[in-house]
Amino acid sequence: MKKKILTITVVAVVIFLLALPKLNLFGPKESAEQAADGAQGQMRLPVEAIIIKPERLDNKLVITGSVLPNESLEVRSEISGKIHRIHFREGKQVRKGELLVEINDDELVAQVEKQKYNRKLYEDNEFRQRKLLEKEAISQEEYDNALNRLNTTIADIRLLEAQLAKTQIRAPFDGTIGLRFVSEGAFINSNTVITTLYNLSPAKIDFSIPGRYSTQIAAGRKIFFTIENDDQVFEGEVFAIEPQIDANTRTLKVRAIADNRRNLLLPGQFVRVELILQTVMNALLVPSEAVVPELNGHKVYLVRNGKATEAPVEIGLRTDRNVEVISGIKPGDTLITTGMLQMRNGLGVALTKVQ
Repeated sequence: MKKKILTITVVAVVIFLLALPKLNLFGPKESAEQAADGAQGQMRLPVEAIIIKPERLDNKLVITGSVLPNESLEVRSEISGKIHRIHFREGKQVRKGELLVEINDDELVAQVEKQKYNRKLYEDNEFRQRKLLEKEAISQEEYDNALNRLNTTIADIRLLEAQLAKTQIRAPFDGTIGLRFVSEGAFINSNTVITTLYNLSPAKIDFSIPGRYSTQIAAGRKIFFTIENDDQVFEGEVFAIEPQIDANTRTLKVRAIADNRRNLLLPGQFVRVELILQTVMNALLVPSEAVVPELNGHKVYLVRNGKATEAPVEIGLRTDRNVEVISGIKPGDTLITTGMLQMRNGLGVALTKVQ
Protein backbone atom coordinates (compact mmCIF):
# COMPACT_ATOMS: atom_id res chain seq x y z
CA MET A 1 0.00 0.00 0.00
CA LYS A 2 2.83 2.40 0.91
CA LYS A 3 4.63 1.55 -2.34
CA LYS A 4 1.50 2.39 -4.37
CA ILE A 5 1.13 5.82 -2.71
CA LEU A 6 4.79 6.58 -3.27
CA THR A 7 4.51 5.67 -6.94
CA ILE A 8 1.55 8.02 -7.47
CA THR A 9 3.42 10.87 -5.73
CA VAL A 10 6.49 10.45 -7.93
CA VAL A 11 4.38 10.49 -11.10
CA ALA A 12 2.64 13.73 -10.02
CA VAL A 13 5.97 15.46 -9.33
CA VAL A 14 7.31 14.48 -12.74
CA ILE A 15 4.21 15.85 -14.50
CA PHE A 16 4.49 19.15 -12.58
CA LEU A 17 8.16 19.56 -13.51
CA LEU A 18 7.39 18.91 -17.17
CA ALA A 19 4.56 21.56 -17.21
CA LEU A 20 6.52 24.21 -15.28
CA PRO A 21 8.14 25.92 -18.32
CA LYS A 22 4.76 26.39 -19.95
CA LEU A 23 3.24 28.05 -16.86
CA ASN A 24 5.93 30.79 -16.92
CA LEU A 25 5.48 31.43 -13.20
CA PHE A 26 8.90 32.98 -12.81
CA GLY A 27 9.09 34.88 -16.08
CA PRO A 28 8.65 38.70 -16.63
CA LYS A 29 5.16 40.15 -15.84
CA GLU A 30 5.23 42.89 -18.50
CA SER A 31 3.76 40.71 -21.24
CA ALA A 32 0.61 39.83 -19.19
CA GLU A 33 0.02 43.44 -18.21
CA GLN A 34 0.44 44.61 -21.79
CA ALA A 35 -2.07 42.02 -22.94
CA ALA A 36 -4.62 43.24 -20.36
CA ASP A 37 -4.10 46.84 -21.43
CA GLY A 38 -4.54 45.90 -25.05
CA ALA A 39 -7.81 44.09 -24.30
CA GLN A 40 -9.11 47.07 -22.34
CA GLY A 41 -8.18 49.42 -25.17
CA GLN A 42 -10.22 47.33 -27.59
CA MET A 43 -13.41 47.58 -25.41
CA ARG A 44 -15.86 50.22 -26.70
CA LEU A 45 -19.34 51.12 -25.40
CA PRO A 46 -22.03 50.31 -28.01
CA VAL A 47 -24.27 53.34 -28.52
CA GLU A 48 -26.84 54.74 -30.92
CA ALA A 49 -26.56 58.20 -32.45
CA ILE A 50 -28.23 60.70 -34.76
CA ILE A 51 -26.86 63.16 -37.28
CA ILE A 52 -27.88 66.72 -36.33
CA LYS A 53 -29.84 68.50 -39.05
CA PRO A 54 -32.10 71.58 -39.09
CA GLU A 55 -35.83 70.92 -38.71
CA ARG A 56 -39.06 72.88 -38.40
CA LEU A 57 -40.15 73.36 -34.80
CA ASP A 58 -43.73 74.26 -33.86
CA ASN A 59 -44.07 75.54 -30.32
CA LYS A 60 -47.45 74.00 -29.47
CA LEU A 61 -49.74 74.61 -26.55
CA VAL A 62 -52.01 71.62 -25.86
CA ILE A 63 -55.25 72.43 -24.03
CA THR A 64 -58.78 71.10 -23.73
CA GLY A 65 -61.96 72.77 -24.90
CA SER A 66 -65.52 72.14 -26.01
CA VAL A 67 -67.68 72.46 -29.10
CA LEU A 68 -70.39 75.12 -29.33
CA PRO A 69 -73.02 75.56 -32.07
CA ASN A 70 -72.82 78.53 -34.37
CA GLU A 71 -76.31 79.54 -33.20
CA SER A 72 -78.74 77.88 -30.80
CA LEU A 73 -81.94 78.66 -28.92
CA GLU A 74 -84.92 77.19 -27.13
CA VAL A 75 -88.06 77.76 -29.18
CA ARG A 76 -90.69 79.46 -27.01
CA SER A 77 -93.88 81.43 -27.58
CA GLU A 78 -94.10 85.15 -26.82
CA ILE A 79 -97.81 84.85 -26.00
CA SER A 80 -100.00 82.38 -24.15
CA GLY A 81 -102.40 80.15 -26.00
CA LYS A 82 -103.32 76.71 -27.24
CA ILE A 83 -101.21 75.07 -29.92
CA HIS A 84 -103.27 74.79 -33.08
CA ARG A 85 -100.76 73.00 -35.32
CA ILE A 86 -97.11 71.84 -35.26
CA HIS A 87 -95.38 72.03 -38.66
CA PHE A 88 -91.87 70.76 -37.91
CA ARG A 89 -90.43 67.26 -37.55
CA GLU A 90 -87.83 66.40 -34.95
CA GLY A 91 -84.24 66.22 -36.19
CA LYS A 92 -85.03 67.82 -39.56
CA GLN A 93 -83.48 70.83 -41.24
CA VAL A 94 -85.50 74.05 -41.40
CA ARG A 95 -84.93 77.30 -43.25
CA LYS A 96 -85.01 80.80 -41.84
CA GLY A 97 -88.60 82.07 -41.70
CA GLU A 98 -90.15 78.62 -41.99
CA LEU A 99 -93.36 78.18 -39.94
CA LEU A 100 -92.82 75.90 -36.95
CA VAL A 101 -95.88 76.27 -34.71
CA GLU A 102 -99.33 77.91 -34.97
CA ILE A 103 -101.18 79.07 -31.85
CA ASN A 104 -104.96 79.46 -31.84
CA ASP A 105 -105.73 82.99 -33.11
CA ASP A 106 -109.53 83.04 -33.45
CA GLU A 107 -110.00 85.74 -30.80
CA LEU A 108 -107.35 88.04 -32.23
CA VAL A 109 -108.69 87.65 -35.78
CA ALA A 110 -112.16 88.69 -34.57
CA GLN A 111 -110.76 91.75 -32.79
CA VAL A 112 -108.86 92.81 -35.90
CA GLU A 113 -112.02 92.54 -38.02
CA LYS A 114 -113.94 94.61 -35.47
CA GLN A 115 -111.33 97.37 -35.49
CA LYS A 116 -111.22 97.43 -39.27
CA TYR A 117 -114.96 98.15 -39.34
CA ASN A 118 -114.43 100.94 -36.82
CA ARG A 119 -111.60 102.35 -38.93
CA LYS A 120 -113.91 102.57 -41.97
CA LEU A 121 -116.52 104.39 -39.89
CA TYR A 122 -113.97 106.81 -38.39
CA GLU A 123 -112.39 107.47 -41.81
CA ASP A 124 -115.76 108.56 -43.19
CA ASN A 125 -116.47 110.67 -40.13
CA GLU A 126 -113.03 112.35 -40.33
CA PHE A 127 -113.63 113.16 -44.02
CA ARG A 128 -116.96 114.84 -43.28
CA GLN A 129 -115.56 116.77 -40.32
CA ARG A 130 -112.64 118.02 -42.44
CA LYS A 131 -115.01 119.34 -45.11
CA LEU A 132 -117.11 121.10 -42.47
CA LEU A 133 -113.97 122.60 -40.92
CA GLU A 134 -112.95 123.97 -44.31
CA LYS A 135 -116.34 125.77 -44.44
CA GLU A 136 -115.89 126.84 -40.81
CA ALA A 137 -119.09 124.99 -39.92
CA ILE A 138 -117.46 123.25 -36.92
CA SER A 139 -114.71 124.08 -34.50
CA GLN A 140 -111.13 122.83 -34.71
CA GLU A 141 -111.67 120.83 -31.51
CA GLU A 142 -114.51 118.82 -33.03
CA TYR A 143 -112.34 117.91 -36.01
CA ASP A 144 -109.42 116.97 -33.78
CA ASN A 145 -111.63 114.57 -31.84
CA ALA A 146 -112.71 112.83 -35.03
CA LEU A 147 -109.11 112.55 -36.26
CA ASN A 148 -107.95 111.19 -32.90
CA ARG A 149 -110.58 108.43 -32.96
CA LEU A 150 -109.39 107.40 -36.42
CA ASN A 151 -105.70 107.38 -35.47
CA THR A 152 -106.39 105.45 -32.26
CA THR A 153 -108.28 102.79 -34.19
CA ILE A 154 -105.43 102.45 -36.70
CA ALA A 155 -102.96 102.01 -33.82
CA ASP A 156 -105.21 99.36 -32.22
CA ILE A 157 -105.26 97.43 -35.51
CA ARG A 158 -101.45 97.51 -35.70
CA LEU A 159 -101.23 96.25 -32.11
CA LEU A 160 -103.62 93.38 -32.80
CA GLU A 161 -101.79 92.48 -36.01
CA ALA A 162 -98.51 92.36 -34.09
CA GLN A 163 -100.09 90.04 -31.53
CA LEU A 164 -101.57 88.00 -34.37
CA ALA A 165 -98.12 87.60 -35.94
CA LYS A 166 -96.84 86.16 -32.65
CA THR A 167 -99.29 83.28 -32.96
CA GLN A 168 -97.07 81.96 -35.77
CA ILE A 169 -93.67 80.88 -34.49
CA ARG A 170 -91.08 80.85 -37.28
CA ALA A 171 -87.44 79.74 -37.45
CA PRO A 172 -85.14 82.72 -36.82
CA PHE A 173 -82.25 81.09 -38.75
CA ASP A 174 -81.35 78.01 -40.76
CA GLY A 175 -80.71 75.03 -38.56
CA THR A 176 -81.60 71.61 -37.24
CA ILE A 177 -84.65 71.05 -35.05
CA GLY A 178 -84.10 69.14 -31.81
CA LEU A 179 -86.57 67.10 -29.78
CA ARG A 180 -90.18 68.24 -29.37
CA PHE A 181 -91.52 68.78 -25.84
CA VAL A 182 -95.19 69.68 -26.52
CA SER A 183 -98.12 68.33 -28.51
CA GLU A 184 -100.93 69.88 -30.52
CA GLY A 185 -103.70 71.13 -28.23
CA ALA A 186 -101.35 71.91 -25.35
CA PHE A 187 -101.66 75.29 -23.64
CA ILE A 188 -98.32 77.08 -23.56
CA ASN A 189 -96.88 80.36 -22.32
CA SER A 190 -93.54 82.16 -22.55
CA ASN A 191 -91.94 79.71 -20.09
CA THR A 192 -92.81 76.62 -22.13
CA VAL A 193 -89.97 75.13 -24.19
CA ILE A 194 -91.45 73.85 -27.45
CA THR A 195 -88.22 72.52 -29.01
CA THR A 196 -84.62 73.51 -29.66
CA LEU A 197 -82.99 74.83 -32.80
CA TYR A 198 -79.27 74.54 -33.64
CA ASN A 199 -77.16 75.92 -36.45
CA LEU A 200 -74.17 73.55 -36.49
CA SER A 201 -72.10 74.85 -39.38
CA PRO A 202 -69.67 76.37 -38.78
CA ALA A 203 -68.93 75.10 -35.27
CA LYS A 204 -67.33 77.18 -32.53
CA ILE A 205 -64.48 75.84 -30.37
CA ASP A 206 -64.12 77.39 -26.90
CA PHE A 207 -60.94 76.92 -24.84
CA SER A 208 -58.78 78.79 -22.33
CA ILE A 209 -55.03 79.37 -22.35
CA PRO A 210 -52.75 80.45 -19.49
CA GLY A 211 -52.62 84.22 -19.19
CA ARG A 212 -48.86 84.34 -19.79
CA TYR A 213 -49.47 83.45 -23.44
CA SER A 214 -51.84 86.37 -24.01
CA THR A 215 -49.30 88.25 -26.16
CA GLN A 216 -48.78 85.23 -28.41
CA ILE A 217 -52.41 84.72 -29.43
CA ALA A 218 -54.28 86.75 -32.03
CA ALA A 219 -57.28 86.44 -34.32
CA GLY A 220 -56.51 84.44 -37.44
CA ARG A 221 -54.13 81.98 -35.76
CA LYS A 222 -54.69 78.35 -36.78
CA ILE A 223 -55.61 75.60 -34.34
CA PHE A 224 -55.76 71.83 -34.75
CA PHE A 225 -57.99 69.66 -32.61
CA THR A 226 -59.40 66.17 -32.18
CA ILE A 227 -62.60 64.90 -30.60
CA GLU A 228 -63.10 61.92 -28.32
CA ASN A 229 -62.82 58.43 -29.85
CA ASP A 230 -61.77 59.82 -33.24
CA ASP A 231 -58.26 60.19 -34.67
CA GLN A 232 -59.30 62.68 -37.35
CA VAL A 233 -57.57 66.05 -36.99
CA PHE A 234 -59.80 69.08 -37.53
CA GLU A 235 -58.55 72.56 -38.36
CA GLY A 236 -59.94 75.83 -37.05
CA GLU A 237 -59.12 79.51 -36.83
CA VAL A 238 -59.19 81.86 -33.84
CA PHE A 239 -61.70 84.65 -34.41
CA ALA A 240 -62.47 86.07 -30.96
CA ILE A 241 -60.52 86.58 -27.73
CA GLU A 242 -61.92 87.67 -24.37
CA PRO A 243 -60.49 91.14 -23.62
CA GLN A 244 -59.59 90.26 -20.03
CA ILE A 245 -57.85 87.50 -18.08
CA ASP A 246 -60.00 85.66 -15.55
CA ALA A 247 -58.88 86.80 -12.11
CA ASN A 248 -59.69 83.44 -10.49
CA THR A 249 -58.11 81.03 -12.97
CA ARG A 250 -55.57 83.39 -14.59
CA THR A 251 -56.63 82.11 -17.99
CA LEU A 252 -57.72 83.83 -21.18
CA LYS A 253 -60.83 82.62 -23.01
CA VAL A 254 -60.42 82.06 -26.74
CA ARG A 255 -62.99 81.13 -29.38
CA ALA A 256 -62.20 79.56 -32.75
CA ILE A 257 -64.38 78.62 -35.68
CA ALA A 258 -64.22 75.40 -37.72
CA ASP A 259 -65.99 74.01 -40.76
CA ASN A 260 -68.72 71.51 -39.87
CA ARG A 261 -70.60 70.89 -43.08
CA ARG A 262 -70.69 67.14 -42.34
CA ASN A 263 -72.03 67.74 -38.82
CA LEU A 264 -69.25 65.68 -37.21
CA LEU A 265 -68.82 68.26 -34.45
CA LEU A 266 -71.72 68.29 -32.00
CA PRO A 267 -72.33 70.90 -29.28
CA GLY A 268 -70.92 69.84 -25.93
CA GLN A 269 -68.21 67.55 -27.34
CA PHE A 270 -64.84 67.49 -25.56
CA VAL A 271 -61.91 68.49 -27.79
CA ARG A 272 -58.12 68.41 -27.45
CA VAL A 273 -56.70 71.57 -29.00
CA GLU A 274 -53.17 72.17 -30.29
CA LEU A 275 -52.40 75.86 -30.65
CA ILE A 276 -49.19 76.78 -32.50
CA LEU A 277 -47.70 79.77 -30.69
CA GLN A 278 -44.39 80.00 -32.56
CA THR A 279 -42.65 78.36 -35.52
CA VAL A 280 -38.85 78.04 -35.84
CA MET A 281 -37.87 76.97 -39.35
CA ASN A 282 -34.24 75.82 -38.84
CA ALA A 283 -34.19 74.50 -35.30
CA LEU A 284 -31.66 71.95 -34.06
CA LEU A 285 -33.67 69.30 -32.22
CA VAL A 286 -32.25 66.50 -30.06
CA PRO A 287 -34.05 63.76 -28.10
CA SER A 288 -34.79 64.73 -24.51
CA GLU A 289 -32.93 61.68 -23.15
CA ALA A 290 -29.71 62.83 -24.87
CA VAL A 291 -29.52 66.06 -22.85
CA VAL A 292 -27.72 65.68 -19.50
CA PRO A 293 -28.53 68.34 -16.85
CA GLU A 294 -25.67 69.93 -14.90
CA LEU A 295 -25.39 72.45 -12.09
CA ASN A 296 -24.62 75.26 -14.51
CA GLY A 297 -26.66 74.16 -17.50
CA HIS A 298 -26.87 71.17 -19.83
CA LYS A 299 -24.54 69.06 -21.96
CA VAL A 300 -24.64 66.44 -24.69
CA TYR A 301 -22.11 63.91 -25.98
CA LEU A 302 -20.84 63.98 -29.56
CA VAL A 303 -18.86 61.29 -31.37
CA ARG A 304 -15.43 62.52 -32.52
CA ASN A 305 -12.63 60.18 -33.62
CA GLY A 306 -14.42 57.19 -32.12
CA LYS A 307 -14.69 58.74 -28.68
CA ALA A 308 -17.45 60.49 -26.70
CA THR A 309 -16.81 64.24 -26.51
CA GLU A 310 -18.65 66.38 -23.97
CA ALA A 311 -20.33 69.52 -25.39
CA PRO A 312 -22.02 72.16 -23.17
CA VAL A 313 -25.25 73.40 -24.79
CA GLU A 314 -27.92 76.05 -24.31
CA ILE A 315 -31.47 74.75 -24.70
CA GLY A 316 -34.62 76.51 -25.83
CA LEU A 317 -38.11 75.20 -26.53
CA ARG A 318 -39.26 71.74 -25.49
CA THR A 319 -41.73 69.38 -27.10
CA ASP A 320 -43.08 66.10 -25.80
CA ARG A 321 -40.03 64.22 -27.21
CA ASN A 322 -37.36 66.72 -28.28
CA VAL A 323 -35.43 69.72 -27.00
CA GLU A 324 -34.27 72.66 -29.08
CA VAL A 325 -30.53 73.38 -28.79
CA ILE A 326 -29.72 77.05 -29.36
CA SER A 327 -25.92 76.80 -29.12
CA GLY A 328 -23.20 74.21 -28.55
CA ILE A 329 -23.78 71.95 -31.56
CA LYS A 330 -24.03 72.45 -35.31
CA PRO A 331 -25.61 70.64 -38.27
CA GLY A 332 -23.69 67.51 -39.22
CA ASP A 333 -22.56 66.64 -35.67
CA THR A 334 -23.05 63.03 -34.53
CA LEU A 335 -24.99 63.07 -31.25
CA ILE A 336 -25.04 60.09 -28.88
CA THR A 337 -28.59 59.20 -27.79
CA THR A 338 -28.11 56.07 -25.64
CA GLY A 339 -25.89 54.92 -22.78
CA MET A 340 -26.02 58.21 -20.89
CA LEU A 341 -25.49 56.53 -17.50
CA GLN A 342 -22.14 54.99 -18.54
CA MET A 343 -21.03 57.94 -20.67
CA ARG A 344 -17.95 60.04 -19.84
CA ASN A 345 -15.71 62.37 -21.74
CA GLY A 346 -13.14 60.51 -23.87
CA LEU A 347 -14.81 57.11 -23.58
CA GLY A 348 -14.43 54.92 -26.65
CA VAL A 349 -17.77 54.22 -28.33
CA ALA A 350 -18.97 51.90 -31.07
CA LEU A 351 -21.92 53.11 -33.15
CA THR A 352 -24.56 50.43 -33.56
CA LYS A 353 -27.22 52.59 -35.19
CA VAL A 354 -27.05 56.06 -36.76
CA GLN A 355 -30.13 57.94 -37.90
